[in-house]
Amino acid sequence: MQTIFSFRTIRDILVILLGTAIYGFGIVFFNIPNDLAEGGITGITLILRALFSIDPAISTLVLNIPLIIIGGRILGKRALYYTILGTVGLSFWLSFWQKIPLVIDLQHDLLIVALLAGVITGIGSGMIYKVGGTTGGSDVIARIVEKNFGISVGKSLLIFDVIVLILSLSYINLNRMMYTLIFAYVFTKIIDSILDGGYSAKGILIMSDKNPEIAPLLMQQLERGLTYFNGEGGYSNQTKNIIYIVVSPREISEVKRIVHETDEKAFVSVINVHEVEGEGFSYLKPKNKIFSANKKA
Repeated sequence: MQTIFSFRTIRDILVILLGTAIYGFGIVFFNIPNDLAEGGITGITLILRALFSIDPAISTLVLNIPLIIIGGRILGKRALYYTILGTVGLSFWLSFWQKIPLVIDLQHDLLIVALLAGVITGIGSGMIYKVGGTTGGSDVIARIVEKNFGISVGKSLLIFDVIVLILSLSYINLNRMMYTLIFAYVFTKIIDSILDGGYSAKGILIMSDKNPEIAPLLMQQLERGLTYFNGEGGYSNQTKNIIYIVVSPREISEVKRIVHETDEKAFVSVINVHEVEGEGFSYLKPKNKIFSANKKA
């Protein structure tokens, strides 16, 4: 029986705290002093700082906590805890870094600033997403929009980011916005390279002799359905079942963990899925866990 604070949980907590520290460092020492905007909730905090001198460390909590409370049921227990940790962690580090008298002199070269800002904040965010955490309530907004209007999470996040960037023109000029777009591009690419995912979903093919054991574990722990494909080994000519499951990018590491804990030799292939409709994506997962009846039996 696993304890609440297992090795994996402790590792995830440390990664989220380190990731928020790196992300906060990039925001404080690159974005803020050089007037580079951001998307999402962080972008709104930068707007509030520029227009009303509100500390981003405070506005991060003020904006995110209500969203987390509203979307708590949508996120799920683990994601909820990790999102709270990411939000509080980011708020702490934003406050901490602003008290450090450090000036990074890049001789006013905004291209270098945009590139470095994208790399640093991308690394921080990528680490957080890698273990299933987030830095704020953008995901909650996207999932609420998905539930009520049927717009996919990826499209909702993109629309939200575009709106925030347009609003950022209230305190930065068009020249700074162009460098912000360079920053955003690098930021996204860095996250993709760390996470092997973005806003889109991921399809996973699993080939293992232990698929009958792996399948119920995936459905129980991820609360997602899956499909069996009939396959034949090219070398052995033996017929075997292939598992196909579609998950969010943040669930990839969890799938790999479940599979390799059951079969270290399992073959796992991750493929891009550009659009997904169905349970858990275009509408919410059922409240009761799959196989809950079997677990009681």
